[in-house]
Amino acid sequence: MDVVSSQSVQHFKNDVGTRFQLYNSLFTSLPFNRIEKTGILLSLLSNMCEEGYEKALSPVEIVDDFFNRHTSYPSTKAQVDLLFRLVQYIERQVVLFDALEDASYKNINDLSGAGTLKQLMSEVVQNNKEADFEQVLKDFCVRLVLTAHPTQFYPGSVLGIIRDLSSALIKNDASEINVLLQQLGKTPFLKKKKPTPYDEAVSLIWYLENVFYPAAGRIVGALKNQFPQIDTAKHALLKMGFWPGGDRDGNPFVTTDTTLQVAGALRGAILKCYYLDVRRLRRRLTFQGIEEKLTELEQQLYDEVFVPGYESKIRTGAIIETLEAIKVIVNENHNGLFVPKIQNLINKIEIFGLHFASLDIRQDSSIHEKLYSQIAASGAGVLPEGYDQLPDKQKIALLLELPKADVASFLKDDVVKDTAQVVDAVRAIQAANGEEGCNRYIISHCTSVLNIIEVVGLFRLGGISGEALNVDVVPLFETIEDLQNAGTIMKDLYSIPAYKEHLLRRGKTQTIMVGFSDGTKDGGYLMANWGIYRAKEELTRITRQYGFDVIFFDGRGGPPSRGGGKTHKFYASMGSHISNKEIQLTIQGQTVSANFGIIESAQFNLEQLINAGVSNSLFTDRYPPLSGKKEELMQELASYGFDAYLKLKEHPQLANYLYEMSPLRFYNETNIGSRPAKRGQSQSSFSLGDLRAIPFAGAWSQLKQNVPGFYGVGTALKKMEYIGRFEELKKLYKESLYFKTLLDNCEMAMSKSYFPITAYIEKDEQFGEIWKMIYDEYMLTKEYLLKLSGHDTLMASYPVDKLSIRMRERIVKPLVTIQQYALVKLREGGDEMEEPLRDAYGKLVMRCSFGIINAGRNSA
Repeated sequence: MDVVSSQSVQHFKNDVGTRFQLYNSLFTSLPFNRIEKTGILLSLLSNMCEEGYEKALSPVEIVDDFFNRHTSYPSTKAQVDLLFRLVQYIERQVVLFDALEDASYKNINDLSGAGTLKQLMSEVVQNNKEADFEQVLKDFCVRLVLTAHPTQFYPGSVLGIIRDLSSALIKNDASEINVLLQQLGKTPFLKKKKPTPYDEAVSLIWYLENVFYPAAGRIVGALKNQFPQIDTAKHALLKMGFWPGGDRDGNPFVTTDTTLQVAGALRGAILKCYYLDVRRLRRRLTFQGIEEKLTELEQQLYDEVFVPGYESKIRTGAIIETLEAIKVIVNENHNGLFVPKIQNLINKIEIFGLHFASLDIRQDSSIHEKLYSQIAASGAGVLPEGYDQLPDKQKIALLLELPKADVASFLKDDVVKDTAQVVDAVRAIQAANGEEGCNRYIISHCTSVLNIIEVVGLFRLGGISGEALNVDVVPLFETIEDLQNAGTIMKDLYSIPAYKEHLLRRGKTQTIMVGFSDGTKDGGYLMANWGIYRAKEELTRITRQYGFDVIFFDGRGGPPSRGGGKTHKFYASMGSHISNKEIQLTIQGQTVSANFGIIESAQFNLEQLINAGVSNSLFTDRYPPLSGKKEELMQELASYGFDAYLKLKEHPQLANYLYEMSPLRFYNETNIGSRPAKRGQSQSSFSLGDLRAIPFAGAWSQLKQNVPGFYGVGTALKKMEYIGRFEELKKLYKESLYFKTLLDNCEMAMSKSYFPITAYIEKDEQFGEIWKMIYDEYMLTKEYLLKLSGHDTLMASYPVDKLSIRMRERIVKPLVTIQQYALVKLREGGDEMEEPLRDAYGKLVMRCSFGIINAGRNSA
């Protein structure tokens, strides 16, 4: 372990580990029913879990033994009530741990070290790359897209307490910490009803206002301080994207009204930020010839934000013009006093405009197909009645010539009708928030050129075509098959003259989204990641061949199984043969609060992404791309992993295993997201096919068997050893940052797995075989990863993360035990169990999900 890592580990032990033990003792004064006893009992249960699993006891044996030895509750109801109290206690322990990590962030992470903007700028100067740096920044940016995928279990009130608690912990204010812990004890964690898409948007706008707005200002300010000549006015270095309110895929609750409402909320929020900044400026710029200009600007912003029905007049260009004029006066007459504060606001306006974050529209290709089928069937003459039977080529020709038409009356169901009305919403948002307010339409399950042209046709129906179409049409390729076919689809698309003209008008650039979630669910960890890498290679080559640039938008999530983990290292490892003009990725759920929950962590993680992307362009020889034999090696490894994963995926009992043994069937009751857990309307049947990828990953994480993050890796590595290619893999692991990061993230998923909790399933007649398959693969993967890396333990390269995971998993172990206990009781009780008891156990399962997922931070 190097000196920096050693210091970080020591800081973590002192600032997080020791302080957790100290402040955890304050929980005994929390205003829960019989809290003192609850705290002592939890400590006893925690110790019994540690010892019990070492003795191969099951969750039921451990909990029953706990009841017998340490309680005298006469009824099952009283026992269940105690378990609920223990769950409440653990939930708040997790919050305390989160707050301590946030409070210690500056000490644990080197905010000026490797991967930061400061380190990048220093390296640029040392290598005389200033001119190249300026050139790269002309069209490079990092775009983070906040999504509403339901993996965030903290309600907004609790997030606020975490923030305040972190501040109190930084100040070491014991009195305030005690009061906040008491507030935490009184604050409910359970959401009584599902949030609406608008509620989800409001929750994420809080992060935009309180975290991303100041963090982005700091980053661009630091850049311009050292390189004042860099022009960020034409092309922002940082951009924010937004899905709540625009993402319709599988969410019938998102309507056109929601989209417009969210766009209005985004505009209102950014204007409020500008208003508050102008007010702060006024307190400093009290000089002659300036105060009047600022007062007028403040009044304009006030009217926009706070006066109902006010007719919008403000434009970002005019705000910047006013601020630039003030800058000139301050420089000429007032010794440049407070100019950095003025420039900081200008920087933020250049980044966020009137839109704050670009609202993406996303819809499934099947909805567009339905829309055109219904229009054709209406007999209105917009499309021929035999449209459905026509070959794709003829359909495409018809769609590219569609006239403007009011088709709403022809459409049969609300989702299809709403999709047709999206065009008017996009037009209205662009008028109010600027083009960047809403200028992308993403097509889920895109499997053909027709699927892409169907969106062009949709805008033609709404009266937007040719030069007026200021929207990027973005195909999403996600399954293994879709990724393999993506190159052919895009080649055919680029050959259509009308679409080529559209791209020429859109800066000769095509955005393509590649998704991890369904890829990992479909083909396993290795093949999903490798399939995306290969698809990016091919799509870059094909797009450049046609004279265009391609921007990749990555549907990366929180855990490694959804493309998360050490994300910036993946971007650093992409060679010049893969387009890296921009870094675009999704973040959601507890990944937002974990990686971007405070200004310091947001700035640090944004800088890591900037550094990765820019370094890739400036220092091309640092991480040479995979080529030739190395690619063949990766392809072979991925194919062996794919074969192994398919055997598990095709096991006839796998869907039942997840449904019966994990909390999957209780997922909708958590009320954490507006989106249903399943695609389609039927809730009576269950299959892996219609299960959304996030509940799929979440179910495995709560079982502590992170299958999508490792399954097939061990089998593939063993096979490579068998055929004599293991030494080649060892060499690749040392030389390729891509391959190393891929396996390092796999180790992270495995570090959050713990099989003793579910070891009892091995004896189960129905599911024993599946459990054994998963456990054996886990042990095999662990053996071969250690053999490959030369380490003694998993995650040896990331000692702080490893320590954090170990502490969090220890806190949450009783919670997983209680959840498994309740699931077994439900299974054993069957239909004979009394309704009140069945409901209580079901709620217990669901409540345990909160703490388990939150403690994992990037588990679902």
